[in-house]
Amino acid sequence: MEYDYLTQLDDFFCEQYSDYVKIAAIEGYRMPEMLTVGADGNIARRDPSCMRICHQQNKGEILARFKASYVDTEFTFNFSCLSLRRRIKDRFRKYTFAKLLPIVLKRYKTTPQEAGELLALDPVIWHGIVKGKFLPEKNTLMALALVCRMQTSDVNNLFIVCGTELKQDNVRDVVFEYLLNQKIFNREMIDRCLAEYHIDTLPLRP
Repeated sequence: MEYDYLTQLDDFFCEQYSDYVKIAAIEGYRMPEMLTVGADGNIARRDPSCMRICHQQNKGEILARFKASYVDTEFTFNFSCLSLRRRIKDRFRKYTFAKLLPIVLKRYKTTPQEAGELLALDPVIWHGIVKGKFLPEKNTLMALALVCRMQTSDVNNLFIVCGTELKQDNVRDVVFEYLLNQKIFNREMIDRCLAEYHIDTLPLRP
């Protein structure tokens, strides 16, 4: 099929997405039995992962209804300002985003300036991020990882120094994790995957 990667994204999403409140609210979703009785007569609670869409008999229909009704209402900034106190402390830290960024980008034969030109960010803001005046938020880190075709280990290191992480109950995070794991860096394919789940918050330059 022409768009097999979209089918694979759907499968990955069904297996990973874990906002069980939103999942359980989908029309046609069947709530699994959460309590089981063992052979010894003891009652045990099943792992919540049994509630994921992949375990639904009609998972294709459930996912289609989820997509049709999903609206990304999560507002996010592209960066946050660091306090003067934090900036002073960062001078003595071995690893900060500003210190780690050029090291990571060198592995991809690019520079902070060249990477910034691929992002839909004000050059002044990007310069502040590179100099350690601002801290990139998660959506900026995701966009940076995609345009620079980063390996998972480098992305994880940048996430750590920025104090953030991917979450399985976040639609954007799950879709990004799929793109990263599958090394999908073709811009047309990225755009199709993001559009499939109504994600338009990544600062990617058109």
